[in-house]
Amino acid sequence: MIFYSNWRSLAAYRVRVALALKGVQHEVVTVDMLGGEHHGAPFKAINPQGVIPALRTSDGQVLVQSLAILEYLEEIAPSPALLPADAAGRARVRGLALIHAADTHPLLVPRVRAHLQQNAGLDDTALQAWIHRALHTGLDAIEKLLAGSPATGQFCHGDQPTIADITLMSHMLAMGFFQCDPSAYPTANRIARRCEALGAFADAHPLKQPGAPAP
Repeated sequence: MIFYSNWRSLAAYRVRVALALKGVQHEVVTVDMLGGEHHGAPFKAINPQGVIPALRTSDGQVLVQSLAILEYLEEIAPSPALLPADAAGRARVRGLALIHAADTHPLLVPRVRAHLQQNAGLDDTALQAWIHRALHTGLDAIEKLLAGSPATGQFCHGDQPTIADITLMSHMLAMGFFQCDPSAYPTANRIARRCEALGAFADAHPLKQPGAPAP
């Protein structure tokens, strides 16, 4: 199994955590995003969208999109489970995950930021306001869903990490990278501290990956 990754990619971080939690053996291939390798023909032959991550399975199939890859890992390595056993619980976890992965993170990615500056005329101040609004809007919704549900435990759903915790931590990392203050979200912060204490999350941190700048 080959995992195409880069330290800068929060989507790759999400897959990295899942691979670690489940103990799935894999080879890491680092794609040079600063050098534009992900836009080149060799990588686009792997993932035509030209984005990170991608996962080549042991039988040669290439999977793309982080949440789809997480679902695949859940099926091939069901323990420890990253989705609850009941249908409503699975829907809740997926819903929490999608607030970040589908509604917030896509507004922050480099190609969108570049478009906003080059084609929509946003200066640095306006772009920062765009990023902060997206992150705070998403985390505000996640916080309310977590704080208002009896299903929330030590983690987003119960007392074991799920896909929702992986995406929550991806969101919290984005908050830090873009200098957003997360202090207004006590439940999310409590769960984030619990996740940070687990080796799978700590070791997957972007700044601990090959090519990352020194902290």
